[in-house]
Amino acid sequence: MLSKNMEKALNEQVNWELYSSYFYLSMSSYFEAISLAGCANWMRVQAQEELFHAIKIYDFINERGGRAVLAAIAQPPSEWKAPLHVFEEVLSHEQKVTALINGLVDLAVDERDHATNNFLQWFVSEQVEEEASASSVLEKFKLIGKDKSGLFAIDLELAKRVFTPPAQ
Repeated sequence: MLSKNMEKALNEQVNWELYSSYFYLSMSSYFEAISLAGCANWMRVQAQEELFHAIKIYDFINERGGRAVLAAIAQPPSEWKAPLHVFEEVLSHEQKVTALINGLVDLAVDERDHATNNFLQWFVSEQVEEEASASSVLEKFKLIGKDKSGLFAIDLELAKRVFTPPAQ
């Protein structure tokens, strides 16, 4: 059974994951508006992943005898200066999520909640992948600078990304 403190913290993470999904959908819309369909696709897949994460935590709360309580989701930004700036925000956002997940792990350890700690290890590993993916794309944007053909090539590459729900 979850402690009230852990239940509250996990519910806050559900909200953050749902916000993350909104955040990436907003970025997807931005890219659609500037005719970068591949970048828009990458963001849409990212939004799907974040929704998957939210539901995974939501289900865990309920399975452990807690109650998932949904709160209002903050409105994400909708405008950026340039594609490079979008991916800078993606990396920064993923680093924030990593810190939040690490905080949850710390709480689970402090409370000697081994089941939640075990559950959260999947998210710890996932965040390593999330940061690496965001960093990789960001570095490509930095390399191309203002080169339009490079932007076209990156957009084509990002169009290939598909959402595959992770195995439970």
